[in-house]
Amino acid sequence: MTHQSDSGAGPPDEYVEAEIQRLLAEDPSVAEQGITVVRRERVLVLSGEVESPHRRDEILRRVSERFPDVPITTDIGVIRAQAPTEIEQLP
Repeated sequence: MTHQSDSGAGPPDEYVEAEIQRLLAEDPSVAEQGITVVRRERVLVLSGEVESPHRRDEILRRVSERFPDVPITTDIGVIRAQAPTEIEQLP
């Protein structure tokens, strides 16, 4: 999933990148250490994997709420947390 939030502000610096990483790790409602924050050109890219679409949306909401003027792109995937229900056919 890719989502971009861009308010037209200047490019984020390493301090904003570190603040977002700290928010992801230390905020009790997020507490996510598996998400990385990387600056690419004029945006910050959040990437990693979480256990549900709801969790991904909550992370994006919290970051956007705390840093409304920072252009953000997300590349956070959802991993399967349950056992497979079908038999995988190998070639």
